[in-house]
Amino acid sequence: MARLAIAILGSGKGSNCRAILEQIRAGRLEAECRVVVSDVADAGILAVAREFDVPAVFFPPGHFRTKFEPEREEALVRLLREAGTELIVLAGLMRVLKTPLLEAFPRRIINLHPSLLPKFPGREAWVQALAADESVTGCTVHYVDAGIDSGEIIAQREVPILPNDTAASLHERIQVAERELFPAVIGQLATMRT
Repeated sequence: MARLAIAILGSGKGSNCRAILEQIRAGRLEAECRVVVSDVADAGILAVAREFDVPAVFFPPGHFRTKFEPEREEALVRLLREAGTELIVLAGLMRVLKTPLLEAFPRRIINLHPSLLPKFPGREAWVQALAADESVTGCTVHYVDAGIDSGEIIAQREVPILPNDTAASLHERIQVAERELFPAVIGQLATMRT
């Protein structure tokens, strides 16, 4: 069976993108990354893509801060279809996806969130968990829907909150769990396709 064709979208430094591409390169993940797309011209994720010889595309988002302009999102759909994308992997994309992408790729867009959803959706979930005096948090991979971190949960990994944790130390430990969970979920999805 052909390997699962993925596209990775992100806005940041690309640590989860790197974890996925390392697993692919090592032969532990039956996937092929067709393209890495970022809405930030100098995002580290684009440098990570180039390091792994994956096409790296800066995709100007338009004038909105939290989403793509509709015509830009339609252009992104075309780009992803032309790349032969089967699964879209959101690895730190700081934009909410809307109808064009959600309709073009139903149940084929996944996101990684740094909390045990449904708790603490949105930004800086690890800070929210500390402020709520939780004893455990973690990370979640979920399907993307029209809401904010509200799609069907695929898998979660727990991370204990330690008595001396700061926002930075907790976030760092969550990121370790993320880099294990995300490639594992992609691998599961690759084996489940018909």
